[in-house]
Amino acid sequence: MAPAYPDDKTSKGPGVDADQRKEQADKDGKFRRQASSFREVISADHSKFKPEKGRYVVYVVATCPWAHRALLMRKLKGLEEFIEVVWLHWALGEKGWYFKEEDNSLARDPYYGYTLLREFYFKADPGYDKRFTVPMLWDRKYETIVNNESSEIIRIFNTAFNDQLPPEKADIDVYPEELRAEIDEVNEWVYDKVNNGVYKTGFAATQDAYDENVYPLFESLERLDKRLSDGREFIMGSKLTEVDIRLYPTIVRFDAAYFTIFRCNIKMIRYGYPYLHKWLLHLYYDFPEIFKGTTFLEQLKKGYASTRLGITPAGPIPLILERQAAL
Repeated sequence: MAPAYPDDKTSKGPGVDADQRKEQADKDGKFRRQASSFREVISADHSKFKPEKGRYVVYVVATCPWAHRALLMRKLKGLEEFIEVVWLHWALGEKGWYFKEEDNSLARDPYYGYTLLREFYFKADPGYDKRFTVPMLWDRKYETIVNNESSEIIRIFNTAFNDQLPPEKADIDVYPEELRAEIDEVNEWVYDKVNNGVYKTGFAATQDAYDENVYPLFESLERLDKRLSDGREFIMGSKLTEVDIRLYPTIVRFDAAYFTIFRCNIKMIRYGYPYLHKWLLHLYYDFPEIFKGTTFLEQLKKGYASTRLGITPAGPIPLILERQAAL
């Protein structure tokens, strides 16, 4: 049964009206992610989108790892006065993400009274005909979408407001010049094989498509585990970078959702990858305001289950291990 879902009576554009609770594979059975449509930046020299307090809102869902990236960067950089967060419900409805007063989510949008994420997309572009995705960075001044590409949103958050932040926050740089080439190289294969690899595995519609993606996924997890086996604290070494920010949302969801619900079931992180698991627990427990405080494991597990007839698997128990139990 689909979740309780409000009627859409205001949207004018075509959108994607098929049942969005189930991601669509192409005719060959392979899942291919659509490119993001809104790709503006916020900067002091931008003609339109300038860094100002109280102007921007990021719309997020607890289920979504891409939205989780934005939450992590907002908290890490101390952008609470600059970027408001509005939560949609953790389940994906027949017309996309929607509001429902449960857990973090509100009954409706506080500014427009919308009940559907898609309404923002049609306000920004009445002819919009793609999927309605989070995170979505919204500008209240011009009433439009600034950006809906998570990898770009975290870079906006990394630098756009530095001139107005206290030094200890402005000095945080997760994409330092001296590491950019290596960060880009690692991001490329981690995105393809891990971040998106769990989706290409979970939404595969044929055995060949599944086999083509599940084995590279676990080979890449092994590669990450080996990388961390030299005692380094973070993926790039001694410094927290956007590689960690982009990877953490996938790894913290792995045992709770991807292993059980997305058929990524060769190994669990907690039992199969000791160094990667240690890295996960380090972020979760040693930086609780940033990582633990933005992670909603019960909600996200229910959210992923909603794409599979709404049946939530019982395990794993616990969803994340206590650190002492993992040692």
